[in-house]
Amino acid sequence: MLRALRLILDPREIVGIVNVGDDLTLHGLRICPDLDTITYTLAGLDNTETGWGRLGETWRAMAELELLGGEAWFSLGDLDLATHLYRTQRLSEGASLSTVTQELLDRRGVDVMLLPATDDPIATEFTTTSGQRLSFQEYFVKHHHDVEIASIEFAGAAQATPAPHVLDLLETAERIIISPSNPLISIQPILAIPGIAEVLRARRDRVVAVSPLIGGRALKGPADRLLVELAGEASNVAVAVAYDGLLGTLVIDAGDSAEVRSVEATGIRCIATPTLMSDESASRSLAKAMLDA
Repeated sequence: MLRALRLILDPREIVGIVNVGDDLTLHGLRICPDLDTITYTLAGLDNTETGWGRLGETWRAMAELELLGGEAWFSLGDLDLATHLYRTQRLSEGASLSTVTQELLDRRGVDVMLLPATDDPIATEFTTTSGQRLSFQEYFVKHHHDVEIASIEFAGAAQATPAPHVLDLLETAERIIISPSNPLISIQPILAIPGIAEVLRARRDRVVAVSPLIGGRALKGPADRLLVELAGEASNVAVAVAYDGLLGTLVIDAGDSAEVRSVEATGIRCIATPTLMSDESASRSLAKAMLDA
């Protein structure tokens, strides 16, 4: 979505506020998967084959680690390791996550500002229907999100504070766009940080989200499964309800236009337009629709 918006806006007018509930410490390194994936994508360094990690990645360090009997279920590529080594070094020197993020953006030549939603550690945690507790990456990577979930918590979020400038930018933004991410595990960790949801609720006429579902299915990830498990159904209505009065408009795919009235019955405006960003033209069209909404 950020890459699409950059096609029609001056990049200096765009700010991305990014989820850090997926972050983890592994092998002594602080890893921020969402921040890194977005940075690589905006820098043109993203691995389009995997959908995560670096372009031209190799895996010699992980292969050697596995050979030695170390934990290798969460793969870190050889090039990707440099990012985590740098972040961990700078954090140990006392730099904030926001500062380190900007340093990495500058070194990658990214012209869009990215801010972690908070500089404080928070963690998305799952409880399965069998009572097992899982971290985000255990659920998503180790178990391939193939376990049934009973509840989700955002540990530390209630005690966290928004990163510097986050609230000011939300309060003054011309438009607040929620990307087509999983509302339950990619967006809710941001909204759980005190102050952020309150700003969106106060400015809901300026808030527009794009649904991650097309025909009741998520293009990637477990959004559809989690909506069924926790909200009873995978539908655009369930997406609207998940945002709980924070939206002025929900954009859904043109193929789901029959759901417009049902979504609007929840009290928000609904627009149906093609939402699959399959190429630059489609991305540009969706970005324009988000701004026009």
